[in-house]
Amino acid sequence: MLVEDIMTTALVTCPVEASLQGGVERMLRNRAGSVIVNDADTPVGIVTETDSLYAGYVTERPFTDIPLREVMSSPLQTISPRKTLRRATERMHEADIKKLVVVEDMDLVGIITTRDIVDAYPDLKAEIHDLEQNRPDSLL
Repeated sequence: MLVEDIMTTALVTCPVEASLQGGVERMLRNRAGSVIVNDADTPVGIVTETDSLYAGYVTERPFTDIPLREVMSSPLQTISPRKTLRRATERMHEADIKKLVVVEDMDLVGIITTRDIVDAYPDLKAEIHDLEQNRPDSLL
């Protein structure tokens, strides 16, 4: 199974000049767990729900006074839509993250999360079973 099979293509973005309040509002409005931060049309970072809570707690400043650029994780951790879910999980584990931005030909095309991978597990398990059933006897 490939990243493109389960990635989310409806992305939530916010300009780098925005405040954390603006980013959180977009996350809430779109029921998303993160917002991709853009500088012009170039994705430069990501802010997650956890980042938002942490920034508010640590700084004790109103979200309206916290620039997204102070909170965002950068550079973005990315993956190709044609990579396997195994590779995606390896990348997430290596970088200790829960979300990977999916990029193709330098264009932002989606996002994949650990939740997406967990939700895809039954289909992935069925795919493995089918492969095992259709394997030639000479490989057993």
